Amino acid sequence: MVEARPTPAPGVNLGSVSRIPVGQGRCYVIGPDEIAVFRQRDGRLFAVQNRCPHRQGPLSEGVIGEGHVICPLHAHRFNLTSGEGSEPNECVRVHCVKVVEGAIRLRL
Repeated sequence: MVEARPTPAPGVNLGSVSRIPVGQGRCYVIGPDEIAVFRQRDGRLFAVQNRCPHRQGPLSEGVIGEGHVICPLHAHRFNLTSGEGSEPNECVRVHCVKVVEGAIRLRL
């Protein structure tokens, strides 16, 4: 008989969810990628590429709410679920993110 062992949660462990204040974002550098992780006021987490495709503004420093982030440089708005931007042909890459036992797990 083989003893069952819990399998580790998939993805990259970004640490405790408490490191991101409610209503704010934080940038994580994973290899060559900058990923913005947001914790909305309702507790939901979102993860997108950190750099705005328009002028490379840091989205992690943008204003978030209602499932969107607004770039701090030029107010371009992005849907945090689909990545769709407010300007034609403008979008950001979206990543799967969740909390597992209090830790943020990100899938690239």
